[in-house]
Amino acid sequence: MNSKAMTSFIVGIMSIFIPLVGMILGIMGILYANRGLKEIEVTGEDGRTYALAGKTCSAIGLAIQGVIFIIALISYFLFSSFHQIFP
Repeated sequence: MNSKAMTSFIVGIMSIFIPLVGMILGIMGILYANRGLKEIEVTGEDGRTYALAGKTCSAIGLAIQGVIFIIALISYFLFSSFHQIFP
């Protein structure tokens, strides 16, 4: 079993559920998955499905964290102007 593939799978799952840090974990998961897939191709180890699942979970985690970040920014700029309208 390739350790980088397993690491990408674990970090990918964590990127879905941990807010704010999930963006960093998602990027790390994709990097580990790519390195794991390259090592698996060269050495013939097991773990290709874990690397692919880690890459998928990391991409989903990045998308979720990106949407949450955009919603937070829009909410901040939209609702920060109410203080000026309603003192």
